[in-house]
Formats: sequence, C-alpha cells, structure tokens
Amino acid sequence: MSVLFRNGLVLTMDNNHTVLRDADVLVVDDKIAEIGTGLTAPEGTTEIDATGGIIMPGMIDTHRHMWQTAMRGYGADWTLTQYFVWYYLESGKRFRPQDIYAGNLLGALEAIDAGVTTTVDWSHGLQTVDHAEAAVDALEAVPGRFVLAYGNIQQGPWDWSAAPEFHDFVSRRLHGKGDMLGFQMAFDVTGDPAFPEKAAFEVARELGAPVTTHAGVWGATNDDGIRLMHENGFMTPQNIYVHAATLTRDSYNRIAATGGSVSVSTESEQSAGQGYPPTWQLRHHDIPVSLSMDTSVWWSGDLFSAMRTTLGADRSREHLEAHGRQETVTHCHLRAEQVVEWATMGGARALGLDSLVGSLEPGKKADVVLIKNDRSPVMFPVLNVYGHVAFQAQRADVDTVVVNGRIVKRDGALVDADLATARAKITETIDHLVGDMGEEAWLAGMNPDVPETKVTDNPYQYTDYDAGSAQWKH
Repeated sequence: MSVLFRNGLVLTMDNNHTVLRDADVLVVDDKIAEIGTGLTAPEGTTEIDATGGIIMPGMIDTHRHMWQTAMRGYGADWTLTQYFVWYYLESGKRFRPQDIYAGNLLGALEAIDAGVTTTVDWSHGLQTVDHAEAAVDALEAVPGRFVLAYGNIQQGPWDWSAAPEFHDFVSRRLHGKGDMLGFQMAFDVTGDPAFPEKAAFEVARELGAPVTTHAGVWGATNDDGIRLMHENGFMTPQNIYVHAATLTRDSYNRIAATGGSVSVSTESEQSAGQGYPPTWQLRHHDIPVSLSMDTSVWWSGDLFSAMRTTLGADRSREHLEAHGRQETVTHCHLRAEQVVEWATMGGARALGLDSLVGSLEPGKKADVVLIKNDRSPVMFPVLNVYGHVAFQAQRADVDTVVVNGRIVKRDGALVDADLATARAKITETIDHLVGDMGEEAWLAGMNPDVPETKVTDNPYQYTDYDAGSAQWKH
C-alpha cells in the first residue's frame, strides 16, 4: 500500500527542523519512502491533495489515563484532592474490566482523531489482570500506536509487580508486540524512608520496562522520592517524570544528570494543583520535555491544547518573575517551534522511539498528520508554521492521519471506526457507575461545593449610590 501527500507545507521536525513548501511525502507500506517535490507515485497509490495544508509528524502523548475517558468532563470543577478521593479512595474500585475497555476504546479513538498517533496509556486502574486484559484488548482494537503503562492505584507496586499473574500477563500480552504496543510500569514514589517501591523498580529492571512516575506533585510526591530513586540507582534515561512541578533545584539536577525526561501536562497542572507547570524550570536545567494531556475527566484530549497552554504558562511565569525584579521581558525564551518539537520528537525521545517516529524522514515509520481545513477561515494564511500549529490549529483541522502506513482518518473523519459500539459501551459504563453509586452521590461527585468567597472592602465605592436605579439616594 502507498500513500502520497501532494503539494503541502511539510514540517519535518528533523534535526535541522527543515520546512519544505509545496512538497510531497510518499508513504510505501509502513514507512516514509521519500520527501520532495514532484514525486512519482507507484501504481495504485492513494493521492491526497495537501494544498494549503500542513503535513507534520504524528503527535505523541506521554501520559494519558485512558480508562477515565468514559467520564469525560465529569470532574471539570475538581481539584486534585477531589480527583484523589473519587478514584483512589471511594469510587475507582467500581470500574469493572468492561469499563476499562470502554474508556480505553474511546480514549484511543479520541487520540488518533486529534492526530496523536502514539499515546502512553498511564493505566493505573488495573485492579486485576482481567482489567489489564481489557485495557490491551481495547488498544489493539484501534489502529494507533500505544504504550501500556501498567499500574494499580488500589495496591502497592511492590505487591502487584510481584504477582505471578502480572508476570504471566506481560509475557503473554506485551512481549513481542514491536513498536505498535510498548510497555512501561507506572507507579509513584511517596518518599517513605523505607523505600518500599524498591521491589517494583527491581521488577522493572528484570523485565526491561521503563518506569513512569508522577513526581513533584504537591502533597503527594516530593524531593524525597527523587532522592531515594537516585541513591538506590533507579534513575535512568528511560524514566519519565510526570508533572515534576514542585521539585527543588537538587531534584532537577538529579533528573538532568541521569538523563531522564519530564512529561508536562500544563492544562492539568494549571487547574488541578500539582504545582506551576515546570517548563520554565526544566529549560534552565536542560531537561528533555514531552507533552501530555493527563485525563479527559477534566481536560481536552488533544495536544494542540497542550502546546497552547504550555506556551502561555511558561511565558506568563517569565513575565511574572521579571515584573517581580522590576524588569520587562522584551523577547520570549520559549518559542512555538520548541513546543511543536516537544509534541513530536520530544515524546519520541522520551519513549525511546526517536529512530522510528517523531519526525518525517525517509526510512522512518509512516505516522503522518495533515492539518487542512478548506472550510475554515483560520487555516489561511499560514505564515509562521510553528505558530500556526501551536496557536491556530485544533482537532477539527486534522484532515488526515496515517499510522504505520495505514490511513486511519481521511477528510476529517475516522476511517472504519465503530463509534456506535464505543458509544454503547460508554453508556453501559455510565449506567453501571450511576446505578452502583446512586444518582445523588453521582451528581454530588460531579458538583463539588463552591468555597465561600469574601468580597474585599472597597474604600472607593460610593456606598450612597444606588447602582440599580443609577441615581443618588437622598
């Protein structure tokens, strides 16, 4: 099978960040065969007119709790505390294997629809191996590239990682799947001086599995966890530190020195309370960055939002710090080009897949996204291509997506996606949760109390003025 994107603006994201105008990208089988102008297509090639569009690598999300997609938007007004209480302490145990399947299926479809061709399923709802089987079944039902990050928030990682059934599952379902289904272990390090997580790190080392961990999360994980990992020799270039928003210089130095990377979820950090999005710190320590969206129980499921909010948060902090010194920022340090890099090659490097995906180069796997929308006035003119991707484009502008050489979205619609089945399974999950909790508890969980707000006394307010009648009282 071959596909030819014709006459587009090609954002290669190669080492030189080469940009080609009015160029073609030829895909043969599962690889990018050629990039140039006026390419000759093999017989039987599917040609896609990319005129006026941007051809870029598939985006890569390094941290997404896909099992929670069934509850899209439910926690829009939550804090991180409410999230922890709902999933960790009260209702997370209510999820059955079929509910994990439903969330993963919808989450996987949501990802490729937005041009996210590789997604880490930070799957910490795997209470049993049956739940894990369901998670993988769903991922394999969708033609995307995925990494299962196996976790279980209902049990200590030193327990679930030692279970024979876990090792059997890894051997049966994850080994030998190549680059279409990767494997990580997902667990957090609390900072307990006894370092009980050491046993899980040893299992990860035995299985050759990278560890992804929520680090530097206010009130949950801190510098002690980083120190214990480092002192015990478990900080490696394969580690992904999610959020890393409340760490000290010492911890950032340890991450930098051991070659790890940080997955930044700016929408999450800004809203939930993990800490201020840390890219302004990571830049100073030269720590590699990738982007992620965390969970659809709150936020959007695309990396356009991640790029946009990351630029905003970083620049806002830079201005704030400068104003505190009575200085003015005249030039932005973080550029649109850099966050597009983080959304593509940054994710590829974090996952050890940079020789395969993350850029458009001959010989690499064909994960390709065409951003084009002739019906939208926002898609022209395209002047600053990086700025357009980061600030102007959105999910609706993703016209075509190719994963591993296969067209999975065309003309703005998913190809061969059974949305009716996905909808039915999600409906079953919601009905189960509401029925199990009771409608009153379900609604209460979705609508947390609004804290009381005290209005500051204003000495400049004309207290004798009736704003309603817009006249003075006599």
